[in-house]
Amino acid sequence: MRLILIGPPGVGKGTQAKKIARKHDIPQISTGDILRDAVANQTSLGKEVQGYLDRGELVPDSLMLDLIEDTITSDRCDNGFILDGFPRTIPQAEGLDRLLRKYDMELNDVVVLEVDENIIIDRLSSRRSCTNCGHIYNLKTNPPEHSGICDQCGGELIQRDDDKPATIKNRLEVYREQTKPLVNYYDQQGLLIRVDGTGSIRDVYERIRDVLDL
Repeated sequence: MRLILIGPPGVGKGTQAKKIARKHDIPQISTGDILRDAVANQTSLGKEVQGYLDRGELVPDSLMLDLIEDTITSDRCDNGFILDGFPRTIPQAEGLDRLLRKYDMELNDVVVLEVDENIIIDRLSSRRSCTNCGHIYNLKTNPPEHSGICDQCGGELIQRDDDKPATIKNRLEVYREQTKPLVNYYDQQGLLIRVDGTGSIRDVYERIRDVLDL
């Protein structure tokens, strides 16, 4: 099983990818995790990544594809994988297609989670993060027992800058410009499956399970 999950920020891609990964014993491949692991392990690619990060620059597509190649050809991906957070642009998708052809691999499906933008803004702007342990709450769906205080460690809860409405709107604009074109790209390949991302985590997972016949 080789899947891609795409969708706007705050739609729940990472959460759903983890559930599918656990259920079917295939790894969730998050680009953030790949970058952190490469840097932590100080591989040759990791040292190159570190240089870009230290300079505050974006990691180029060619390097990201090298990291993806190392991952999907490793033993842990023998049964497949779920890509979460990659590709984000058409050039990245085209590079991934070339990479998969190189190893005679094929994608099974590309799932796009769709949620109204107003719901996303409401959902993300309700998030609060613990300054001490990093635990995340949602004031509407998973509030702390005591306002402003983490249940786990007693730390202060804050709204991160990227969870503020103005920042969320900017992130959504970036998604519309750079990532949403992937919907048409994969639809033309006959790989796209649209899934309603509203409702509970369980509801969304059951919709994904039904359309993928998991």
